[in-house]
Amino acid sequence: MSDTPTKALAAKALLPTGLRDLLPPDAEHEAQIVGRLLKEFHRHGYERVKPPLVEFEEGLLSGSAAALANQTFRIMDPVSQRMMGVRSDMTPQVARIAATRLRKAARPLRLSYAGQVLRVKGSSLRQERQFGQVGVELIGPDRAEADAEIVLLAASALSAVGAKGVSIDLTVPTLVPAVAQALNLTGDDYDRLRAALDHRDAKALAEAAGPHADLFSAILGASGPAPAAVERLAAIDLPPVAEAARQRLTEVVAIIGKAAPHLAVTIDPVEMRGFEYQTGVSFTLFARGVRGEVGRGGRYRTGGDSPVGEPATGLTIFTDTVLRAIPGPQPVRRVLLPLGTDYAEASALRAQGWHTVAAMDLCDDAAAEAKRLGCSHLLRQGVPEAL
Repeated sequence: MSDTPTKALAAKALLPTGLRDLLPPDAEHEAQIVGRLLKEFHRHGYERVKPPLVEFEEGLLSGSAAALANQTFRIMDPVSQRMMGVRSDMTPQVARIAATRLRKAARPLRLSYAGQVLRVKGSSLRQERQFGQVGVELIGPDRAEADAEIVLLAASALSAVGAKGVSIDLTVPTLVPAVAQALNLTGDDYDRLRAALDHRDAKALAEAAGPHADLFSAILGASGPAPAAVERLAAIDLPPVAEAARQRLTEVVAIIGKAAPHLAVTIDPVEMRGFEYQTGVSFTLFARGVRGEVGRGGRYRTGGDSPVGEPATGLTIFTDTVLRAIPGPQPVRRVLLPLGTDYAEASALRAQGWHTVAAMDLCDDAAAEAKRLGCSHLLRQGVPEAL
C-alpha cells in the first residue's frame, strides 16, 4: 500500500507518445536559441507575426495546406460548434496572414515566426509529435534572388546559434512530375516511377520508366555536390516543360556560390518527400553530427492552386533538432542570497550579470544550502564567493 502514492504520481507524469516535458536548464536554453534565431531574422528585415495555436479547419487546411490534413488534430469549438484544427505547420498560417490581414502591406513582405506545432504522428527520423518551429516567409517576388536569400539566411541563422558543418540539399519537387507528364507517365505508371526514385532503386526504375529509363536514370545521377551536379543536370535533354525548373535551380546555385563559396551545397533533383506544397526550388538543412534534418524550406504559393495566391518562399528550422546540433546550456553565475538580503543589493548583482536565488530559511550551513539549490556562489558580506 505504501507504493500507491508513488504509482499515482508516476501515472500523472506519463505523457502520450511523442510528447515530453522540457526541464531546466534545457527549457531556458531552447528559449535563448529561439530568441537568437529571431534576432538574426530581424537583422535581415523580417518582422515577427504570431498566429493562433488553433484555427477553423476550413481555413487552416485550405489550398496547399490540404496536404497536411492527415497530420492535423481536430477538435470541436464549443462556442461556434465548428470544427477546428491544431496547427501542424506554421507556414500556411503565415501565408494566410499575408493574404488577409497584411494583403495591403508593401511587397516584398518579409515575416518571421516562432511557435509549437502538434502532429498526429512522428516520423522515423523525428519521433516527437510536438516540437518548435522558427522560420521566415518571403512573399511577393518570384525570383532566383529570393530563393537564394532564404537559403543564405538559413545558413546565417544556424551559424548564429553555433551549429557546425551546416549543409544545404537543394531540390526542385516539380521537375520529375513535369518530365513525367510530358512523357505521358500518369496514374499507376507514375506512382511506380515515383517509388523507384524515392528508393533509388535502379532495377525498379528501369521497369517503371520503360523506354524512358535512361532519361530518369540520368536525372537521378545528377545528384551530389554543386555546381558539378548542376552541370550534369544541364547536359540532360529534358522536355521543354521542365526547362524553367532546371534554369531556376541553376541560377540559385550560382547566386549562393558567389555569396557563400564555402557553404556546402548539394543537389538532389528527384527528392519530393516532405515537400507537399512546394512549387519550385526547395531545400533541406543538415548539420554535422546530427541525425535528421535541422530544417527545410522552399518555394510555394500562398493560395495553393488558387489564382489569387502570391509567389512565396520560406524556411522552417526545427528547434528540437537544432538543440542537438549546438553546444548545450552553459553554466551561469548563480549566487545564493542569505535570508534578509537587501533587495537593492540583489538588484545590483543581477545588473552585473549574476543569477540570484533568495534563501527562504536561515541555514546553519549556507554553503551546503547553496550547493543544494544549484548555486555556484554564496553571498558573504556583500561579496559572491565561489563554492
